[in-house]
Order: sequence, then C-alpha cells, then structure tokens
Amino acid sequence: MSNQDDFEKHAATIEAIDAKDVKHPNMPVGIFFQEAEDLYNWLQKDRKALVAAGLDQSVIDTLPARAGAATYIQSQWNSLRLGKEEAQKQFAKLAPYVYDLRDTLVHHMLYAFRKHPDLKSRVQAIADGSGDADMIQDLSDLGVHGKNNPEPLMAVNFDMGLLDEAVQKSDETASLLGAARGEVKDKETKVMRDKAYTYLKQSVDEIRECGRYVFWRDEARRVGYASAHFRRTRGKRDSAPAQTETIDAP
Repeated sequence: MSNQDDFEKHAATIEAIDAKDVKHPNMPVGIFFQEAEDLYNWLQKDRKALVAAGLDQSVIDTLPARAGAATYIQSQWNSLRLGKEEAQKQFAKLAPYVYDLRDTLVHHMLYAFRKHPDLKSRVQAIADGSGDADMIQDLSDLGVHGKNNPEPLMAVNFDMGLLDEAVQKSDETASLLGAARGEVKDKETKVMRDKAYTYLKQSVDEIRECGRYVFWRDEARRVGYASAHFRRTRGKRDSAPAQTETIDAP
C-alpha cells in the first residue's frame, strides 16, 4: 500500500482531530518519521509483552499506515514550500520525460490492443486532448487501463513497470503543476500535515510509554522506546558551551 493509500484510508480520522489536540513537530519531521519506522521494527520482539501490559493491538498495527499517511501529506506540504518559482523549474525539467512517457504508453497500447477495438478506442479517447493537465490525467488513465487489461500488453513484451511509473509520475507531476500555478491551498495542507503528525505521534507516544513501563529494569530493551534524536541532542548540549538551540521542524 502506498503512502497516498495510507493517507486516504485514514484521512477522515486525521481530519477529525480537534484543533486543540493538534501537536506541532518539535524535531525535523523526516527524523521523526524514521524514528516511527525504527520503533515499529524494534517492538516486534516485544509485541506480546506490550499487549499484555495493556497496549491496544491496533496502536501497534496501525503505526506503519499512520507513518505513511504523515509522510504523504508532508510531501504535499513540501511541494508548497518549494515556492511557485521552484515548482515551475522542477515541472519544466520533468515535463519532457512525462510527455514522452505518455506518448510511449499510447504507442505501445495502440499496437497491443489493435485486435481489441473497445480497448484501443479507450486509448484513443485518453490520448485525445492537449495541455499539461490533460497529460497528467492521461498518465493516470493509461496506467489504470493497462493494469486492468494486461494480457495483450504482455503478449508484445511490454514493460509492465511503466504502468506503475505512469501512475506515480501522474501524482508527482500533478503536485508540481498545482504548486507552479498556485492552485493549492497551503494553509489547509499545513493543518492536515500537523494533524497527520499528531495522529502518528499519538501512536508513537503510547508505544514508547508502554515500552518504558514494561522494560523499566531492562536498559537494553528500554533504550529502543526513547527518541534517539533527543538523546543525541541532549548529549551535544551537555558537552557544548551554553547556547540557545533552535530545532528546525518544517
């Protein structure tokens, strides 16, 4: 399941988080997301002990999806932070490739589906039109159309991986184009980013709290239930001259 799928699956729960309960990142979010993944791997050995101590099984099971959802919306927020000008530059750089990818898919599909009039006519309908937005939709539609009808494509030794590439590039290019045109709403995306971070943090905090409780006399296991980032930060602060530290947490 992709990060976007994770987000869409949990979007209603994330959006329902009350504004007063929203937490804001106190460390770089990329580091926090990695720590969440590390925590999930670490706890597998202790799963039974944590559940026996009262930790809800669903808190463990949903951790990867919560991290995926937060990662996805963070990517959307990052695309806004690039700024319109930077997004325009990135879109211009990517455009030749994605246009060529669209044309490549159309070329192969028209031949592969030549003996299937209904499938071929669908490709022709998708290919009709022009412009950046149309191209982005074409990539998505062609990817889905190919996945739904793989046999004729496989018969001509078509690279089926291009279908996944088309869907991925459609999503990526759509985000860039929206930022380049200033069509996306950064405020709403920032709110959702913070809520998705909160949703992930709720799970991480519960697991860490339970882990520290269970392994209070086992330092070797307890260490995995604390933030490595803050442990390193404290170590640097304790060994450095007194100064004011600012953590960038976009």
